[in-house]
Amino acid sequence: MSSSNIIKQIERIPILPNSLALWGLGQMGFVIKGPDAILYIDPCLSYTLQSRAFPPPILPDMITHADYVLCSHEHIDHFDNQTLAPMLSASPQAKLVTTRWCLPQIDEIGLSHDRLIFPTAFEPMTLPNTTCTITALPSAHYELDHDPQKGYRWLGFTLAWNGIIIYFAGDTIIYEGYMEMLRQQPRANIAILPVNGRDYFRELRVRGNLHPNEASGLAREFNWDVVLIGHNDLLPGNTIPMGAIAQAFADECPQQAYKILQAGELMYYIR
Repeated sequence: MSSSNIIKQIERIPILPNSLALWGLGQMGFVIKGPDAILYIDPCLSYTLQSRAFPPPILPDMITHADYVLCSHEHIDHFDNQTLAPMLSASPQAKLVTTRWCLPQIDEIGLSHDRLIFPTAFEPMTLPNTTCTITALPSAHYELDHDPQKGYRWLGFTLAWNGIIIYFAGDTIIYEGYMEMLRQQPRANIAILPVNGRDYFRELRVRGNLHPNEASGLAREFNWDVVLIGHNDLLPGNTIPMGAIAQAFADECPQQAYKILQAGELMYYIR
């Protein structure tokens, strides 16, 4: 599907009560449409990463409908200036929700600070002019980095919207206290997890994320309705075989629904 057709689909699709529409963008990028706003999370829609495995499903300068853009941390596949600059220019109404650790990149694109929202971890906030309540949660990629002025470096988010709860993990591993933190949150209907594994030699170049058995173990523990597998498609050399993910879910929780959205693919979730 072409960029313009995906954009038309996003804009035209109706949102029923107790439902949300989600589109995969590759890596940890997603579009989420609710009844009163369109959100983008961690979009990487440029050729900044020249080794990307597939073209951007949407061209960022064609995105005029974004109301909020959430970026979990400053790594280029999550906070891409060549995506955000044209996208935020084309959507002048959009606000950027991120961590203060991203301020150097924000200043590079010259974004006015009145368009910024820096959520405080564990404090729910309703995004202005929407019914979407988000809660920023700390992630660890690999450390649980925290600064008194800048807050947590790596973020995840829960979104409570239109009767649906989404947990977006960002980039993370399971750290001490992670399970307890998730138990204190409302049970998510949809969990978006980074499942591209990690190993010593790869870590000489890049950081990894959850192993398949860790993702399936989390799914078994928290009984999510659907798990969306992220971070395992865009960058050759930073992925694991999809079969390993399928095997882990078959072994740990064979009744768990999970899905790997292709770039531009729609999932319409109704509770």
